[in-house]
Amino acid sequence: MLLYLRLLKESFAFAMNALRNNKLRTMLSLLGVTIGIFSIIAVLAAVDSLDRKIKADLSTLDKNTIYLTSQSFGPSDIPRWKREQFPNVKYEEYQYLKSSLDHVENSCFQYFTGSENIKFDSKTVSNVNMVGVTFEFVDIQRLEFDEGRFFNELESNSGRQVVVLGHDIAEQLFENVDPIGKTVRMYGQRFTVIGVTKKKGSGMDIGGGDDTSAFFPSGFLRSYYGDNNPNVLPVMVIKPEKGTDMAALKGEISQKLRTFRGVKQGEIDNFFINVLSGFTDMIDAIIGNLKIGGWIISLFSLLVGGFGIANIMFVSVKERTNLIGIQKSLGAKNKFILFQFLFEAIILCVIGGIIGLVLVWIIALILTNVLDFEFVLSMGNIILGTSLAAIIGLISGILPAISASQLDPVEAIRSGM
Repeated sequence: MLLYLRLLKESFAFAMNALRNNKLRTMLSLLGVTIGIFSIIAVLAAVDSLDRKIKADLSTLDKNTIYLTSQSFGPSDIPRWKREQFPNVKYEEYQYLKSSLDHVENSCFQYFTGSENIKFDSKTVSNVNMVGVTFEFVDIQRLEFDEGRFFNELESNSGRQVVVLGHDIAEQLFENVDPIGKTVRMYGQRFTVIGVTKKKGSGMDIGGGDDTSAFFPSGFLRSYYGDNNPNVLPVMVIKPEKGTDMAALKGEISQKLRTFRGVKQGEIDNFFINVLSGFTDMIDAIIGNLKIGGWIISLFSLLVGGFGIANIMFVSVKERTNLIGIQKSLGAKNKFILFQFLFEAIILCVIGGIIGLVLVWIIALILTNVLDFEFVLSMGNIILGTSLAAIIGLISGILPAISASQLDPVEAIRSGM
């Protein structure tokens, strides 16, 4: 055992000495592996960071939450021309389903609509995410407040012109002024601010991030736009009770809405029951495809880097043929020569991999500080990058190392003279 450890130690020392004596060649050899490891780990780190961000943003919502609407949140077998003929969900249908469905913890009516500007005195905030909802939304979304409250059932049903501002919107409009009770203008109308949400951080919540949103009664939008306006998409949000059989609940929703709309037997549903878990599954599939694409692209870089290392190692064997012959004539075993060149290739690739990882880490720090998004270089990706570099070194160096170890000592000395 000690003999093998000594052999490994001496082989490692010879490899390091060879790399130090050929600094320019070493640096050029590092480039291919560095670029390859940088490419693949950068892609994986970006995709992992995006995946982590999306899951964190959706964590406040129950994955069983249902969005009943005329549009599908994912791919559909129904032709587009037929989907475009589906009627929008109406407020009356929401009232009917709310009163008749079993095993539902809460439900609300919401409009997905375009962004608007909000004004207060001389200040204007542009592109505010507008969320027109009924009063139950506060419990479904689990909104928390810095100040004030959400609108109540009476204000919701009457379409009262009151608004709850997201933290960032209130901060931009009012700064150090207390916003509660102040009047802002949106949709050309005056709205009274009754609440401000707590800071949540940029998110990917369905319908927009809370911090950059304005919440107001959907009854206002219903009277402002009417029931069949292309500027709004009505949605009924349903939150099932815990432990509810989702297939049975979806079947009940479908049966009741078909009956209410008079859909005949044999005809397809003219609505979509979108479950949030299906949406997250679709996101997982997209993330998976991005990872596969990143691997395919980056493997080409690693392949080029591997060929570069193999080429350099063959050159190294050719240059040191005389030295190999002398080592063998002095009693060096084939294993010693093999490990010497194999370690040289592996060390070269691992150093290149580490440089690639350091570059990814630096860029991740810069982007995290510049953008409102946290790029994370996980320990798993660090281990993966280092392991890949070592494997590339092993594969690239094995043939040159074998050819060096099998040289005849007399012929090696003679060819080097």
